[in-house]
Amino acid sequence: MDNRETSKKRVEWGFLITLLVIISLAFGVLIEPFFGAIVWGVVVAVLFRPVYERLLSYLPGRTNLAAVITLLLILLLVVVPTILLGMALAQEAASIYSRIQDGEIDFGAVFEAFESSLPQWMQTQLAAYGYDDFAGIREKIEQSISAILEFLVSRVLSVGQGAFQFLLSLGVMMYLTFFLLRDGRALAERIEDIIPLGADKREILREKFLVVIRATIKGSLIIAIIQGTLGGLVFWALDIRGALLWAVLMGIFSLIPAIGTGFVWVPVALYLFITGAIWEAVVLVLCGVFLISMADNLVRPILVGRDTRMPDYVVLISTLGGLQLFGINGIVIGPLVAALFIAIWGIFSEMHQDKSEIVKAGD
Repeated sequence: MDNRETSKKRVEWGFLITLLVIISLAFGVLIEPFFGAIVWGVVVAVLFRPVYERLLSYLPGRTNLAAVITLLLILLLVVVPTILLGMALAQEAASIYSRIQDGEIDFGAVFEAFESSLPQWMQTQLAAYGYDDFAGIREKIEQSISAILEFLVSRVLSVGQGAFQFLLSLGVMMYLTFFLLRDGRALAERIEDIIPLGADKREILREKFLVVIRATIKGSLIIAIIQGTLGGLVFWALDIRGALLWAVLMGIFSLIPAIGTGFVWVPVALYLFITGAIWEAVVLVLCGVFLISMADNLVRPILVGRDTRMPDYVVLISTLGGLQLFGINGIVIGPLVAALFIAIWGIFSEMHQDKSEIVKAGD
């Protein structure tokens, strides 16, 4: 091949790569409004793939019917309960927010009781560190609680007001899930063929992608449901108002390792102690330590432990970073990016080592 042909090939490749980048960016902008729906469509398809394959074993060759039945199961087991929970949560948050606004829940009296219950030496020590302004602290905490409840109410109301967008995103997710269930294996093979790596390297990336999605959902969402349910039942048994709201908050905070649900039940236990509900506070602390928090230590190793093989601090940082950048979608995206980061660097290190050994052998 002469220099003219070589130069022509370079121009063609340069133009093709430039066009590929431009079109890919344009396509990314085009699908950005449905980014969340696409992410969860992929996640749901991966999670329910075993169900689809089991149905297909009973319905050989009837891929469409197996995919439709799987979608119906997803609607009944996931979508409908989530919508009903959101509606109940909105009512609960609105009720508590209204009671705070009406003065029925008086944080001022609680803080006055707390301040008076402190021994003099502790009040002196707090004053030395500049924490004696209980009125200012009380006001900040009241504002924070009101802001959280107002945010929850506004978010749920915004979903109701944007019902069309919500239903559209839900439709896109379910539609995409159908095709990923039916054609997912063929699509995955086509994507693997495009990746310029050896078959063993592509298999590592594919397995890491699937394992992290399954482990993240099992390790985060299922444990959040378990801890939130346990916490809600304890709050309900102790006749603490807003048990559903506290249950959901504990489920959310359970995503944070180490402290997790303690962000919720510890302040509530302190509130019970201050207001004189001593035995309720003791029961809540015991259940919080030995039931709610221990569920994470017992269940997480069973569901996740051997799947992701990622250190806890990596899971924590990637989850928090994902939540900050992508919202609720970051629960999956954060750990997935972290796992692929570790996997790709592992592949690079292995390839670099193999190359070094070949060079040494040549010398």
